[in-house]
This record gives sequence, structure tokens and C-alpha cells, in this order.
Amino acid sequence: MSHDLLSPEQLAIPGKLEFLAKQVVEGFITGLHKSPYHGFSVEFSEHRLYNTGESTRNIDWKLYARSEKVFVKRYEEETNLRCQLVIDASASMYFPLDGSSKLQFSILASAAIMNLLYRQRDAVGLAVFDAQLETLIKPRGSGAHQKLLMFELEQLLRRERKQTRTRAVEALHTIAEAVHRRSLVVIFSDMFDAGVDNEALYEALQHLRYNKHEVILFHVVEEQHELDFDYENRPHVFIDMETGEELKLNPVEVQAAFRESSAAFRKELQLKCGQYGIDLVAADTSKGFKQVLMPYLLKRSKLL
Repeated sequence: MSHDLLSPEQLAIPGKLEFLAKQVVEGFITGLHKSPYHGFSVEFSEHRLYNTGESTRNIDWKLYARSEKVFVKRYEEETNLRCQLVIDASASMYFPLDGSSKLQFSILASAAIMNLLYRQRDAVGLAVFDAQLETLIKPRGSGAHQKLLMFELEQLLRRERKQTRTRAVEALHTIAEAVHRRSLVVIFSDMFDAGVDNEALYEALQHLRYNKHEVILFHVVEEQHELDFDYENRPHVFIDMETGEELKLNPVEVQAAFRESSAAFRKELQLKCGQYGIDLVAADTSKGFKQVLMPYLLKRSKLL
């Protein structure tokens, strides 16, 4: 399942995001069963065995009549994991403008992870930031909550692009303090926070770990153009999506220096994440969703 299915026409259909997320997950699970990772459990029962001495109020008597085994229904407080999804929705995440953007990729990847989380009876929350923290919904595990989060993601897909700078530092500090119970924080961001000292950005990530949260950072990029600077050998006009500033140049003339700077930033990010115990995952928007769902599943298996 390719994220290229996210055409403007399809996005206009209510509920299409949830349908696409289910397709992504079903395809992933099918592939998982055929892979060396087939032992991973991606389905959880809605029930658990009754423990002697506990209240009989939640026993599923219909299931007992069919199976002659005593099960109780699972509820939100019995969720296995609390997960806070965090999406960077700043202007740079709308790149490229002429295809599936980094933001679209992040939203569908988040919806797919959400689908897996609810299959596993986990609790999910959502945070969205650009120049400020726009949305902060704390994790819960109910079906109504899932519909709320899916609605928020669909609204984000349809939101017009704002020419805003990234303010990841302030947003991550706020999230670290607001999510009180230990959670898995899953971040989708290109980590382009112009004008901010990188150390401040790393300190914000460290704050999440200091507050005992587990963290996966999906570094979302369109690798061909944003990291390799692979453009045709002719003059181009480059426009900063966050400031509107224009620069005319032939990309071949600066490609080597750009790649060197890009590699240095990625190396530093990798080093800092390793130092703080953060799982850093490169997420190239051209390579599908297995690169997101497999690291998530591996991380979850280690936490339970």
C-alpha cells in the first residue's frame, strides 16, 4: 500500500483516512506473517480470563455459554500501553507541494500506528505543533476516543498550509510536562527548527526521557531532494517554506557542500538520540510504511 493513494480527491471523502490506515496495517500484518517476525502478536482479545475472587460484574456470560470458560471484558484502565503520537505540522512538513507531502506521510503513518494500538487495546493520545502546540489530547483507550483522534487527523489533512516556523522546542517541553503517566512518545518531524540552537532541540528531547517516557523519533524527509539535493542541472528558484525567502541557484554548484552539511546534522542527531536513549528512525516518504510500523512494533514488544 503506497501513501501515493492520498490524492486530493480521496482526502475529500469522509472516513477515507481510517480506511487507508486499515489497508496499510492489513498489508503490513500479512507481510509480517510471512516474515521472520511472524511471532509478533498484533492482535489482542477483547477479553481476559476471570481471576478467582474478583467481581463478577464484568463477566461475559454469552461467551461463557459458548465456550464454558469464564472471561471478563477489558476496559480502558486495563490497556497495555499508553502512547502519545506527536506530529510536526509546520510549513516545512508540507514539502513537496506537488505530491504526497511529509505531513501527509506522517498523518497516515500515525493513523496506521493508531490502528495497531487500538487492536492491541492500548491507549492513544495526539499532539500537533507548528509555531506553537496546536493540539494536545492525552491518551485514552475507548472507541469514542479513537474516533475523536481520527477526526483530528482528517482535519489536519485538510488544513491549509500556514507559513509558520517550526517551534519544536517549546512544544516538546510542554508535552513532556503535560503527559504525566509514563508513555511511549512517537514523534514525526523533519527536525527543521530554523534559528534554534540544536542543543536546545536536543534538550527538549532529553526532557521527555527525563520524565521517564520512552521515545521514538521518526525523522521524516523526502530524501532525494532534502538530503541528497538531487535536482536537474539548471538554475532553480528555491523558496523557504517557513519564511518565504527566495534563492536562485544551480543546485549542482552547491550539492557537495549541502550533502556534507546534511550528513553532519544527521550524524549529530543520531549521536544525541543514542546518548539519551531515544530510538531514531529515518523515514523517507518514498519508501512506504513498513519502515515506521516495524520499529514501532519492535519497540512495543520491548516495553511489555
